[in-house]
Amino acid sequence: MNHEIEDERERRERRRRLMAERKRRSRRLKLIYACIRKFGPYAAGLVAAIVLVCVGVSLSGNKAGNVQAGQESGAYEETAQGGTASIEEGALMEADAAMEESQSAEEGAPMEGSSSKTAQTQEAEDTKEVYSANVTAQTAQLGADIDSSYAILIDLDTGNVLAQKQAEARINPASMTKVLTVLVAAEHVENLDDTFTITLNETDYSYVNDCSSVGFAENEVVTVRDLFYGTILPSGGDAAAGLAAYVAGSREAFVELMNEKLAQLGLSDTAHMTNCVGLYDEDHYCTVYDMAMIMEAALDNELCREVLSAHTYTTSSTPQHPEGITISNWFLRRIEDKDTGGEVICGKTGYVVQSGSCAASYGRDVNGREYVCVTADAGSSWKCIYDHVALYKEASGT
Repeated sequence: MNHEIEDERERRERRRRLMAERKRRSRRLKLIYACIRKFGPYAAGLVAAIVLVCVGVSLSGNKAGNVQAGQESGAYEETAQGGTASIEEGALMEADAAMEESQSAEEGAPMEGSSSKTAQTQEAEDTKEVYSANVTAQTAQLGADIDSSYAILIDLDTGNVLAQKQAEARINPASMTKVLTVLVAAEHVENLDDTFTITLNETDYSYVNDCSSVGFAENEVVTVRDLFYGTILPSGGDAAAGLAAYVAGSREAFVELMNEKLAQLGLSDTAHMTNCVGLYDEDHYCTVYDMAMIMEAALDNELCREVLSAHTYTTSSTPQHPEGITISNWFLRRIEDKDTGGEVICGKTGYVVQSGSCAASYGRDVNGREYVCVTADAGSSWKCIYDHVALYKEASGT
């Protein structure tokens, strides 16, 4: 058990370092674009100078590390990287400020307070850059080899898209929406043992919209933990509506939080939500790429990861349900005995007529490599499952 805990910690630390490197890479590109936009023909020289300075600092850091007796290699490498990152960050912020001043002057806008605005913009940009994936020359373009019309498979260890199919096309995410629902809720909930009273607002909403449900009764007092598991495992509309009301006071207010989260993740240009359960709406949409980023963010939240990985759960005992209600994640239970070249650990399904059978999942192969897979518009729930099986198996090379 201790070895498993240590392995999990090592995997998370490795992912943290990889995410940091991806973020630095994205900031370097942003710096280059900012210089080009601001300085035009002089940009090449400026960028070259910045790169030379950064390399110089890195080399001097390495040299200092080599000279100092007994110093560990990791220490001076970290120092050198830190120096490089600091110079890049400073140059980037100056470029951003210059760009903003230039734009303000062109638009006739007042420049007072531009520093604070730049800082706020920088903070938002930093958050947006955290979750991303890169299409490379090796990215496979999927066709009739899978049934789903839309798909993406991402290697979390490299941040590269291994395979895709219409990954940037707009879809309705159906109940995959609930991954975002629990992510937003998890960031606002402090006590999982707190209680919530189910009302007609939740039961009727689920019934009228023909949602799946946990089966909570009107006036039943359930725990917030029950709402989390009820939202994901049986895809309960009653639980999701209750979670939204508990966190934000109303479903409408909660949807605002969902869209704020999309903006923080840098997805607001291609994703927008109008409800917390995944009901079809023309203005409720995202891409499978967006959903993969949402899934990745959820994996970094311990509560979400725990809920998304549960195969079964029994709700708390109440007068209406003295033995609780036992619920299951049918996707995980159906895929667990399939040969995926590893293990599928987390999953959330969805279905609406307009998007067919959908699923977002997280898996690990026999070598410990981690993946996120999202598919949409399969002809049936089983075809959806077998698409995930095929993609994971191909990635693992088994």
